[in-house]
Amino acid sequence: MQEEYVGIGAIDSIRTILERSGAKRIFLVTGAHAYDSSGAAGLLKRILADREICRFSDFTSNPKIEEVVGAVGALRAFAPDIVLAVGGGSAIDIAKSAAILSAQTGPLESYVKGEKELSAGGPPVIAVPTTAGTGSEATHFAVVYIGPRKYSLALPSMLPAYAIVDSQLLASVAPALAAATGMDALSQAIESYWSVRSNDESKTYAEQAITLIKKNLVAMVRKRTDEVCLAMARGAHLAGKAINISRTTAPHALSYPLTAHAGIPHGHAVALTLPAIIRFNAQVDEGSVADSRGLSHVRSTLSSANSLLGATDAEDAASMIESLMDAVGLERRLSVLGITGGDIPSFVKELSLERLANNPRRMTEEDATRILTDIL
Repeated sequence: MQEEYVGIGAIDSIRTILERSGAKRIFLVTGAHAYDSSGAAGLLKRILADREICRFSDFTSNPKIEEVVGAVGALRAFAPDIVLAVGGGSAIDIAKSAAILSAQTGPLESYVKGEKELSAGGPPVIAVPTTAGTGSEATHFAVVYIGPRKYSLALPSMLPAYAIVDSQLLASVAPALAAATGMDALSQAIESYWSVRSNDESKTYAEQAITLIKKNLVAMVRKRTDEVCLAMARGAHLAGKAINISRTTAPHALSYPLTAHAGIPHGHAVALTLPAIIRFNAQVDEGSVADSRGLSHVRSTLSSANSLLGATDAEDAASMIESLMDAVGLERRLSVLGITGGDIPSFVKELSLERLANNPRRMTEEDATRILTDIL
């Protein structure tokens, strides 16, 4: 069971956690810049002053297998009592991956590819997000790229033992990053709500997340306040809790090739197809429904999702997402982002079948091709 600390000043709880656990050796995973720019470095200076620290920052966005292997090697050599991850989704994913893989035997790549089964183990993780977006502090899986292909490590014990969601760390986030991560969180919440794996608990988290993020995202990008930062921090965390149960669906599945090959930031890549998939899912029928709860359930759920966005129907909801992207400065056309029609067939071949299987309406390669072509 995860311990959660959410609110302004939540980072101070790390002192209590370390003292209670007796942790003296800390493997600190941070982004190259966010640790200092977010203010986390200053806030943690006294808390970590009397402990041995090994800091690992040798990774980029969208963690690569080589970087994960490097993190595992550094972690094993240092033998920490606890792992402290401070940063965006990449930092937290690296920390979760390194912690679990440090306890495995055999080639690490075989676990990432799913050729060998993960077993529980490794030091506990404290996750401290510095963006309002990925929700990685609230999930039991982590992204790893091998070449251009995205894989997910997943195990219940990979859920960080502690989630520290301190909204004061969001004050200096660049507007473009706030826009991309905020749209990621909103899409997570929407996708979770309609996922075939959804349940009452995940829907409750998703409902709250949609409400908070929809109301505060534009202000987070344009003119944030302490109240806005807190609302976005809570919303993103709730979206993470939602997908921890339900996983994500088609917008996330279609996003990975866009990030891997065109370098589009993950949250932006997810948002690009969200309006089209809202429209696509609205056309679900008996022949295409993928949720075992049936067509009536899916149609009711999709209608409720539209209502949560303040929309009257799918077209209205899709248009609202497009307007929101415009308002936060996110481009909506693939061609402007350097993608051509010739790129689409290879992108479609790389789609995550697992994520597509969670979508309430079955999606074929032809459907995915049409969706991507329509937003060129």
